[in-house]
Amino acid sequence: MVNERRSLIFDLIEQKGEISLHELETLFPDVSSMTIRRDLDFLENDHKIVKIKGGAKSLSHLSRSMFQDLEGDYGHRESLNAEAKRLIAEKAAPLVESGRSIFIDAGSTMMQFVRHLKTGRFSVITNGVNVALELSQNQSATVNLIGGALNRNNMCVSGAGALEHIRNINIDVAFMAASGFSIEDGFTNGSFDEYELKRYVIQKAKKTVVLMDSGKLEKTMPYTFCSLEDVDYLVMDVPPEAALKRAAKQAGTIIL
Repeated sequence: MVNERRSLIFDLIEQKGEISLHELETLFPDVSSMTIRRDLDFLENDHKIVKIKGGAKSLSHLSRSMFQDLEGDYGHRESLNAEAKRLIAEKAAPLVESGRSIFIDAGSTMMQFVRHLKTGRFSVITNGVNVALELSQNQSATVNLIGGALNRNNMCVSGAGALEHIRNINIDVAFMAASGFSIEDGFTNGSFDEYELKRYVIQKAKKTVVLMDSGKLEKTMPYTFCSLEDVDYLVMDVPPEAALKRAAKQAGTIIL
């Protein structure tokens, strides 16, 4: 009877996605509230459900909800300045040389970029989960997805595990994204873990290319991961204004 009741409770939670303790007490009036709590404890320990305040939720429902949230966050970012990102991707694609080891950063601009890399033999290291999935369609490319903690806003993995992963990997060209840029503060982003990873990748790379739409200009985030002097190419959607053009020439940075 105990196993049968627990099986019924599990089936109910799977069907509904979430159920309250009060509902279960109503559905099983012949057992005490404490017994139902013990049933939920058993199912949670068996990795079938997760207990929440006042009830329980199915793990599969929880996973779907998290994935939908993640898609929504990233989807919103990808829709911003979509045409500008497409223009940047078209300009940057010819900078990828066959036979090279390249790092491709995470972010919505990078997704546009990799959609222009359907052919060619190259080895890719990336911290972008969606970037890796997109590049998996190219049978000639070797794709290495580094490990780390996931940032749902840009589908990026970073942290100590990511740094360790790339420690012994050679990088010919790094294609990087930025959340903001100013001549005074350089290229910036908002996450310390991602800042550490970006800095380390740029230090290892023989050449660095930053892809950034003009909406990021004169925006400064907390962490500066590189300056103009560290960048070989800056790829943008519009021609640079005079001040940026002068600064880039002085730094030896080519703006496309």
